[in-house]
Amino acid sequence: MTSPAKFKKDKEIIAEYDTQVKEIRTQLTEQMKCLDQQCELRVQLLQDLQDFFRKKAEIEMDYSRNLEKLAERFLAKTRSTKDQQFKKDQNVLSPVNCWNLLLNQVKRESRDHTTLSDIYLNNIIPRFVQVSEDSGRLFKKSKEVGQQLQDDLMKVLNELYSVMKTYHIYNADSISAQSKLKEAEKQEEKQIGKSVKQEDRQTPRSPDSSSNIRIEEKHVRRSSVKKIEKMKEKRQAKYTENKLKAIKARNEYLLALEATNASVFKYYIHDLSDLIDQCCDLGYHASLNRALRTFLSAELNLEQSKHEGLDAIENAVENLDATSDKQRLMEMYNNVFCPPMKFEFQPHMGDMASQLCAQQPVQSELVQRCQQLQSRLSTLKIENEEVKKTMEATLQTIQDIVTVEDFDVSDCFQYSNSMESVKSTVSETFMSKPSIAKRRANQQETEQFYFTKMKEYLEGRNLITKLQAKHDLLQKTLGESQRTDCSLARRSSTVRKQDSSQAIPLVVESCIRFISRHGLQHEGIFRVSGSQVEVNDIKNAFERGEDPLAGDQNDHDMDSIAGVLKLYFRGLEHPLFPKDIFHDLMACVTMDNLQERALHIRKVLLVLPKTTLIIMRYLFAFLNQ
Repeated sequence: MTSPAKFKKDKEIIAEYDTQVKEIRTQLTEQMKCLDQQCELRVQLLQDLQDFFRKKAEIEMDYSRNLEKLAERFLAKTRSTKDQQFKKDQNVLSPVNCWNLLLNQVKRESRDHTTLSDIYLNNIIPRFVQVSEDSGRLFKKSKEVGQQLQDDLMKVLNELYSVMKTYHIYNADSISAQSKLKEAEKQEEKQIGKSVKQEDRQTPRSPDSSSNIRIEEKHVRRSSVKKIEKMKEKRQAKYTENKLKAIKARNEYLLALEATNASVFKYYIHDLSDLIDQCCDLGYHASLNRALRTFLSAELNLEQSKHEGLDAIENAVENLDATSDKQRLMEMYNNVFCPPMKFEFQPHMGDMASQLCAQQPVQSELVQRCQQLQSRLSTLKIENEEVKKTMEATLQTIQDIVTVEDFDVSDCFQYSNSMESVKSTVSETFMSKPSIAKRRANQQETEQFYFTKMKEYLEGRNLITKLQAKHDLLQKTLGESQRTDCSLARRSSTVRKQDSSQAIPLVVESCIRFISRHGLQHEGIFRVSGSQVEVNDIKNAFERGEDPLAGDQNDHDMDSIAGVLKLYFRGLEHPLFPKDIFHDLMACVTMDNLQERALHIRKVLLVLPKTTLIIMRYLFAFLNQ
């Protein structure tokens, strides 16, 4: 006879969960410490670079002897015991590689030049100061984003804990109700058996007295049986109610488990990478690249004989790569950045059903929930895609600012008959330009807007990840027929109809996506007519509900794609700009005050349907490119 299965107790399950959450919390803390350490090392590196160039500018006038002392000073520093940990932690990072090659190059320097000294003092050092300020400021904001992501992750884990506890409580109630029901059934069987025995043991009596006694005994037995039956019915109803609650609680637990695992995976695989790529390292490598390229330009113009050593530094500067450094950093601290194990379903008290229950009476509820999730996901994805586009456009603006090619100082070496003219040329340095204050203010304002959108995008993606995980699990459970019921209404049978089935018609979204990817530099776009045959083929494909422009293939004529888009808007039954508002819009255009003009245009457009406004916004965002 086999021994009964041994189930985990509530305390054991909670203890295992708490241990796993504690490990994740420790890992999150170590991640912040690791990023703090990298920031400190980066600041130290930038400070060393500033000290280096400041001292180098001073000893340029003392010629090669003092230059040699400078090189030995910093080389000795990197070889010292104090800097061994610094080098150990960053020996594979590209900025440190540039730093080491730069020290080797200094040993080869032997010529003194006033222009070079002036460039060091008035150009390169201010750049490193700016990079250090930017790096510290951006890291502080990045840390806030990272902390928010970690708080959101811990919130998800706490929600899973609450759902799991609720599941345990309801399942325990169900088991208790089942035990009481079985006890009532046993009492009923016992009472029936007792009644039968009493009838068998009855002795003969006088007819009248015997009849009265039997009637009285039957009445007592019938009353007792009815009480037991009534108690059994109550316990049966209680058991059915508790069993249904337990099933629903288990379903909620499984859904929360799936969403939690998806959130944890997304945080470790995507969020951490994005945090380092697009926040911590934002502009750092590019700004460092510009500063070092300024140094390269000065040195290469000063002395052609230095090409061999400078080529090595130039190659290292070319390899300043945030992505590679991020990968190396994550490999160096693999235990900190690797995703934890997935949370597994923990059966409670013998409840071995580890799948969603899609049978009645919860099936209709799950179908409705799947439909609600699909609708919510569609809206969220459109909204988050708009936020992403704004964020990417802002990121491109920041990258344009930090990658501007202003490091060429060859004009400073155009010698004239007098050194005064050279000095006046050199005085037009990086930090003395009149526009620097405005440019810095614009950069910081753009950064603030970017981080706002970045937070909004990450929070939206986090919500989409959780909802998508629940939706996918529901779809998988309900089957193909239920997936058909859960999905939103597809686009109308013909693309011409501007219906509410899809916010952005497929033909508009697909054509704009294709032109954005492949045709922004195409000359004559929207002016040159494409092939009418290809236009008709693409148009017919869209009307059949297909997307002939899906994928990354670029075998379509760009003018034909533009022609399909123009043909679609011409053929709309209800144009984007109805005739009855045309004169109102023209009257708005004649207004000189831009703010007043914008207010009147907005007032005119607000009368249009919401779907039309969404298409307008999507189209204008594309045309703005």
